[in-house]
Amino acid sequence: MLIWTRGGKAAIWTLFALVVAVVFVAPIATVVIAGFAGSWTGPLPSNLGFNHFQDALSDENVASLSVSLQTAFIAGALALLLGTWAALAVRTAARPLQRVVDAVFHLPIAVPSVAIGLGLLISFNEKPLLLGGTKWIVIIAHTVLVLAFAFSTVSAALDRLDPAYAQAAESLGAGPARVLTRVTLPLLLPSLGAAAGLAVALSMGELGATIMVYPATWKTLPVTIFGLSDRGQVFSAAACTSVLLAATLIALALLSRIRGKAALR
Repeated sequence: MLIWTRGGKAAIWTLFALVVAVVFVAPIATVVIAGFAGSWTGPLPSNLGFNHFQDALSDENVASLSVSLQTAFIAGALALLLGTWAALAVRTAARPLQRVVDAVFHLPIAVPSVAIGLGLLISFNEKPLLLGGTKWIVIIAHTVLVLAFAFSTVSAALDRLDPAYAQAAESLGAGPARVLTRVTLPLLLPSLGAAAGLAVALSMGELGATIMVYPATWKTLPVTIFGLSDRGQVFSAAACTSVLLAATLIALALLSRIRGKAALR
């Protein structure tokens, strides 16, 4: 914005493109290419083929991908429900209470995810809340970790929402429930879609807390990728990572389409 000359703007855009290419594009492209590589001892990979992708699409890895998708969508839905409820409930509260609620909801992202996983493992390892060894402890861990982002997205949307819409509905005799379901929530649909997409994307790649709590019957694809890389099977891990990236992008594209339809209403 502060650069006015054509040459200066071209230089800034070139620098920006270079940074994006080095920091974002190159690592992802390297992972995808490594999935096709049979070996990589020089500047370029060799023995390219689809063997590692065939392994990545084996029954075991597809099951892990299915677990990741189920966990992401369930955790995303729970986070969206709880985050929206909290954002709506605290909107009319006193300012000090709003600060406290905001701090509580953002606490999970202020501490290492491993600490969240260990805390859940200890907390839910005895009756009456014996969830250790079940899929639900993984889903709860993911919900806790993505809840802050859902809460923040909906809270920001509520701050931008013109109160005149709700006031007009109330003046016409609509009760609180009708205002919420017919006015507030429909206006929030685009932001709710964005919050859902963010929650799903973050859940699909979560590893730190998951590796602390997951049972053998509910292993997500990031855990599988970590196990492959830990055993030195880097190319197989790269192929699985490429599959995870593709699945995440497809899931986000579907959510984006739903969000787009909601925005047109």
